[in-house]
Amino acid sequence: MEIIKLFNALPGAVAQGLIWGIMAIGVYITYKILDIADLTVDGTMCTGGAVCVMMMLSGHNVVTALAVATIAGLLAGFVTGVLHTVMGIPAILSGILTQLGLYSVNLLILGGKANQAINVDNYDLLVSLRFVKVGNVFQNTIFVVALITVVMVVIVYCFFGTEIGAALRATGSNNRMACAQGINITFTKILGLMLSNGIVAFSSALYSQYQGFADVNAGRGAIVIGLASVIIAEVLFDRFIHNLAIKLLSVSVGSIIYFLVIQIVLWLGLDSNYLKLLSAVIVAIFLAVPNLLEKWRIRSAYSAGGEDE
Repeated sequence: MEIIKLFNALPGAVAQGLIWGIMAIGVYITYKILDIADLTVDGTMCTGGAVCVMMMLSGHNVVTALAVATIAGLLAGFVTGVLHTVMGIPAILSGILTQLGLYSVNLLILGGKANQAINVDNYDLLVSLRFVKVGNVFQNTIFVVALITVVMVVIVYCFFGTEIGAALRATGSNNRMACAQGINITFTKILGLMLSNGIVAFSSALYSQYQGFADVNAGRGAIVIGLASVIIAEVLFDRFIHNLAIKLLSVSVGSIIYFLVIQIVLWLGLDSNYLKLLSAVIVAIFLAVPNLLEKWRIRSAYSAGGEDE
């Protein structure tokens, strides 16, 4: 019976993994491409959902709600970008300041309440927990979010193929060289942070629909999940994948793996109160593994060289 419960829970874990995988794509842009550790996402992961839910509760359709939620994320990224580039505040502190301010903003958006619910029976939601196992494939949450992920990866991939996208990648690779080549690194950094947080807010809007409510604490620890997804994908696939589009898709796969691991650990009996600790441990392990493997490879090569002599 217990194994049946696990298998029944796995589709929900896959659906969550796909939704958070979109968020992880946003984290990938700042963490791996722009080389900035952006903590704004902990606030933006609530902002998008709050805006989406309140827009739909006020009578707007889901497409409009998703668009406005994304714009809200873009604005949050813009604030962080200005604090970092124009005000000269370090990137990590800029993200913390924006995240801190967003808590009050999110409460304001939610009408002063800690959470706002939205019922799938009364509103035309794009995704929902109830749609995870629905028979109609075009309504199934897993299919819909997978399709959205593919479309988003294509859009992001095409963007980074443009001149502006190449300038953004150059800024992350070596901002001094990029500046010497005439690239406005202030603009590219702000743009990268906006793009990242816009994607995160879009993911948040989907997640609020999926769970049926927006909560002011929804984004707490979001950066850990995003980093876990990126790092899992890097450790498992980076050696074999060099195309950016496939790397972005692998981040989504990393997110699915993360939530499947969480679901299996919960099934094994872990108290849910320890989930944050488990998340931190997972990230630490996957961060340490590449470094430990590299040290082992160097030590093995050194030992082999000594034996040859």
